[in-house]
Amino acid sequence: MPTFNTICQTPVRHIVWLALALSAGAALSLGVTRFAYGLLLPPMRADLGWTYTLAGAMNTVNALGYLLGALLTPRLLQRFGAARVLMVGAVLATLFMGLSGFFTAAAPLLAQRLLAGVASAFVFIAGGLLAARLGALQPARGGFLIGLYYGGTGFGIALSALLVPAVLDSARALPHGWAWAWWALALACCALTAMMWWPARVLRTLAPVASAAGVPAAVFRWRTFAFALAGYAMFGVGYIGYMTFVIALLREQGASGSAVTVFYALLGLAVLASSRIWAGLLDRYKGGQMLALFNLLLGVATVLPALTSYWPVVLASGLLFGGVFLSLVASTTALVRHNLPQAAWGAGISAFTIVFAAGQIVGPTIVGWIADGPGGLARGLLFSACALWIGAVLAWRQRAL
Repeated sequence: MPTFNTICQTPVRHIVWLALALSAGAALSLGVTRFAYGLLLPPMRADLGWTYTLAGAMNTVNALGYLLGALLTPRLLQRFGAARVLMVGAVLATLFMGLSGFFTAAAPLLAQRLLAGVASAFVFIAGGLLAARLGALQPARGGFLIGLYYGGTGFGIALSALLVPAVLDSARALPHGWAWAWWALALACCALTAMMWWPARVLRTLAPVASAAGVPAAVFRWRTFAFALAGYAMFGVGYIGYMTFVIALLREQGASGSAVTVFYALLGLAVLASSRIWAGLLDRYKGGQMLALFNLLLGVATVLPALTSYWPVVLASGLLFGGVFLSLVASTTALVRHNLPQAAWGAGISAFTIVFAAGQIVGPTIVGWIADGPGGLARGLLFSACALWIGAVLAWRQRAL
C-alpha cells in the first residue's frame, strides 16, 4: 500500500493520471447515473404514456435520493473513509441502474431512481474529497486537478450520448426497447467502477491534516457561507431543468436522432475541456465570484433553446452549458479548499452537496409542471434560466474568509 509520503513524492504526471482515473467517479455518479436519463426520457414517456410532470418527477426523486445520500455521507466518511465509500457507492449505483430496465410501472422506477441518487451521492462526495486532498499535494495545480475530477462528468455524458441512441436504435423493434439502454448503462458503470479501483487503493492513505494538540477540530459554519450556499441551491434548481428536458425540447423542435447525439456528445466534450479553461480562475478567486459568473453564463445557455430552434444557436447553447456547469460544481470545492482547513473539507463539500440536492428536488417537477401548461418546455426552461440568474446575484455577495 502506498504511504502518504510516497504519494507526496509522486511525479506530477502520475498525480494527473490518478485524478483522471478518479474522475470515473464523477462520470458514473452524474454523467451516467443522473444525466443519461435525459436521453431516455422521450422514448420512455412515449411508451409509458407519462406526463412531463411524472417524467420530471423521475429526476426529482433521484435528487431526493442524492440529498439523503449527502446527509449520510459525512458520517460514512468518518467511519469508513472516502475510498471505501467511493467504491461501495459505485457498486450500488451500478446495481440500481441495471434494475431500472426490469420495470415499467412508475412506482418501482421511482424507487430505483431514488436509490441510484443515494448511491451517486456517496460516489460524488467521496470522489470530490479525494480530489481535493490530491490537489493539496500540488497547490499550484489544485484547481486543475479538482477540475479534472469534475470534468469526468463530461466523459460520462459523451459516453451516454454515443451509447444510448445506438442501443435504442438497435432495440426499437422490441417491446420496451429502452430497457436495453438501462442495461447498457449499467455495463458502462461496471467499467467505470473498475477504473476507480486504482486511485481508490492508492489514495486510501490520504487523510486530512490532524489538528494540533489543544486546538479544537475544524467545523463548517453554514452561516459564513450563506450566500454561496444559496447561490448553489439556485444552481441546483436551474441547471437540472435543462439537463432533464433539453433533449425532449430538441425532439419537439424536430431534431433528428443523429443531431441529438451530436448535441449531447459536444456538451460532454465541453465539460471535459472546462477543467483546463477555468483552472487558473478557480485558483485565483477565493470568494463567490466564479460561482456567480458560472450561474450567469448557464442562464444564458439555458434560455437560448427556449428562444430559438436555429441549430447553430442550439449547439452554442450546449457547448456553453457543457463548458461551464461542472466547473461551477468545482468552484464550490475550490471555495471550501481556499477558506477552510483540510479537516473541515469533508463537511464543507457535503454541505454544498446538500443544498445542491435540495435545489434539484424542486427543479424538475416545477419545470415539468410548467411544460404541461401553455408555453410547453420552452417556458419551463425560461424558469430555469431565471433561477440561475438569481443564483448569480446571491453568489456574488459571498466574500472570501
